[in-house]
Amino acid sequence: MIEPNNQFLFTVTEPVRPKPTLKQRLLARKNLITGTSGVIIGAVLCSGVGAGVGILAYDYIKSPSPIVVNNAKNVTWVTAAVATAEPSVVTISVSSSSSSGNGSGEFLTEDGYILTNNHVVTLDGSTGSGAIQVKTYDGKVYDAKLIGSDTTNDLAVIKIDAGTNFTPITFADSDKVNVGDPVAAIGAPLGLSNTVTQGIISALNRTIQVQSSAVTSNSGTGGFQLFSGGTNSNANVINLDVLQTDAAINPGNSGGALINGQGQLIGVNCAIASAGSNSFSTSASGSIGVGFAIPANTAKRIAQEIMKTGHASHGLLGAMVYDANSATNGSGFSTGATIKSLTAGGAAEQAGLKAGDVIVKFNDRDITSSSELLAAVRQQPAGAKVQLTISRGGASQVVSVTLGDASSIK
Repeated sequence: MIEPNNQFLFTVTEPVRPKPTLKQRLLARKNLITGTSGVIIGAVLCSGVGAGVGILAYDYIKSPSPIVVNNAKNVTWVTAAVATAEPSVVTISVSSSSSSGNGSGEFLTEDGYILTNNHVVTLDGSTGSGAIQVKTYDGKVYDAKLIGSDTTNDLAVIKIDAGTNFTPITFADSDKVNVGDPVAAIGAPLGLSNTVTQGIISALNRTIQVQSSAVTSNSGTGGFQLFSGGTNSNANVINLDVLQTDAAINPGNSGGALINGQGQLIGVNCAIASAGSNSFSTSASGSIGVGFAIPANTAKRIAQEIMKTGHASHGLLGAMVYDANSATNGSGFSTGATIKSLTAGGAAEQAGLKAGDVIVKFNDRDITSSSELLAAVRQQPAGAKVQLTISRGGASQVVSVTLGDASSIK
């Protein structure tokens, strides 16, 4: 969801607040019950905040923040969580000779590495060499350079060199997220920096297929020919394993943070459902309450590999698969991924898998379609060891597989 620059409505520069002195911080702590420490008081008195928010809110006074609090008695967990995370979130502007747009991102390190979506830095695949600028939460603007992209998981890392320290985002363990958990999205929808929306986690382990002009059959992702069947045989479609949320996400939010109640990153906002269709898009017109974010654990692994080597690795099963259907005529619900054929010497063949096997579980995750299997495999690094639960001749068994390297496909 990259927002074209010509749709910027406002340019808001937040004032830089001076860092409190030690005396001021101690006085703020002393006056917890007097109302002079606004955010902390609100966090303590608000019944919906929960444990730990007082500490998060105290962190608020230790660094400048664009969060404005007019009524401390009604402050919520969102205020405290966002006050912690927002200094780590940036607005990204990308321009080329033919187009421009903006998205969001978050600092990975103090020295300026930033995580965002691949479709943000490539303007939805239209350029690989756009000029990139970053605006931090306090309104400062820096030039940035692209370190590396991962088209398979729609992630990218950029870097700014500013001679100053930034506030890196704190990663949560996205494998421990529950449906119903409260979340907040931070980003620049429609170019409006420092925007916050609130919602919950609506679903886990959701797989969506997104059209991407950044993906080609020889893009280095290994293509999609090894997972043919259904729409995922299209070389311009990427299969993303995502968290689903009802927090409002709009064009410009892409690459921004989806955070938990402690201000920790649980996902990277990437796409929304398109109204009036069954498709999912990274550039749809607006939120209808069905948004998606790449899980923090996946984003962290990809980002670390890009920072280290300039690219990310992906697992390869080495099998052509198609949807297993609940009805013999091919209609009905998909109930797994059926192996059609094996690549000679590939990971699946070496593990003893056979044509006709139906893969129904990948590690602890249920698999109901070939696209879900593709997304699960490509989330893993090359050489990862995984457990597949298969159905063979009506009997269930667990098979250990050491995945190959998707970059081996030419």
